[in-house]
Amino acid sequence: MNVLMNRFSRFTEIVAALMVAAMFGTFILQIFVRYSARSEWVAETLPFLDPALYNWTLELCLLLWVWLIFWGGAFVVRDRDHVTFDILINTFNARSRRTFTILGGVIMFIALATSIYPTWDKFDILRLKRTATLSNLFGDWIRMRDIYYIYIMFLIVVALRYALSVYLAVFKYPPREDQK
Repeated sequence: MNVLMNRFSRFTEIVAALMVAAMFGTFILQIFVRYSARSEWVAETLPFLDPALYNWTLELCLLLWVWLIFWGGAFVVRDRDHVTFDILINTFNARSRRTFTILGGVIMFIALATSIYPTWDKFDILRLKRTATLSNLFGDWIRMRDIYYIYIMFLIVVALRYALSVYLAVFKYPPREDQK
């Protein structure tokens, strides 16, 4: 099971790295086209560098940024990587910390899980909307709903991660000193 989890973790990190690389490459292309178009000889000699052909670069960078944030939040960032302010919680004993973990996990699971359906319901209207410029690059099939599916995936995965943390706190928590 650990081998499978390690491979899946590595896969998600590679996907995130590819998104960063694609975003960076698109950004560099955008800058190159913008500043090369100022030279008249470039526009005349190389008509494929016409800035009007590259309107999609900004929208693609924004799409990749949205996907990178939610993909990374769901799959790449581990719990121990988050910044926590645990000065107050560390003043409590292990049993109280366990209780807070369970209570916080249940609250977060409920909040995330109950927001899935209303979010999905709002996404229904996005099936009609096309992207402003990405259809030039990908064709007419891509819709705004497709771009934001990653948020639904984020809600599901993070809710399941909180459910797992509650499960571990309830059933796999190290025994208290008086139970040994």
